[in-house]
Amino acid sequence: MAKEEFEFAHLRAKIAAKFLPPVTVHDYQPRALQEPANRLPVVSAWKGHEMVLADMLERFNIPRRRALEFGVEFGFSAAAFSSYFDSFTGVDTFQGDRHTVNSQDIYAETLANLAPYPNIRLVRSDYRDFIRGNDETYDLIHVDIIHTYAATYECGLWSAQHSACTLFHDTESFPAVKLAVVDIARKTGKTMYNFKEFYGLGILV
Repeated sequence: MAKEEFEFAHLRAKIAAKFLPPVTVHDYQPRALQEPANRLPVVSAWKGHEMVLADMLERFNIPRRRALEFGVEFGFSAAAFSSYFDSFTGVDTFQGDRHTVNSQDIYAETLANLAPYPNIRLVRSDYRDFIRGNDETYDLIHVDIIHTYAATYECGLWSAQHSACTLFHDTESFPAVKLAVVDIARKTGKTMYNFKEFYGLGILV
């Protein structure tokens, strides 16, 4: 688990949670593992989750038309998702944040990494600019941005309201992320699952 940093929004949410109805977090256990057709040979903290995508999409009966990702970095998860969806959009500033190892501009490198997959479109944007006034809907949205409560809640709530299934990386390594997902589940009435392996993957359906 990452060292927890102070964030006022997270502290306020932790206190508020003591007075709110509890949210049941179901343990997600995949019934089968399957490698996606598209895999990038790059180092990624997301490695391992690609093996449960097929199981998850089938179990929750998620359509395979459009998917969206906030937080692409070098494209490992984007390539995996593109194996299962007709159209995939990846949104990122491609300049890293304080929770990523990378702090350089990696847009050109990521674009080259994902060039073999024509169903992937990259959008160079902050998530806040992308969601502002945006009413598009997706079959699945993956949130893997800066791991603060405030950012995860803001981006994640929009995502949960605009998709059949929303995924959140790092629910086990960042308590602020997990609490944000719990609060979004409470707000939207969606069911929350949590896959504890590989730093954690929250699932809202």
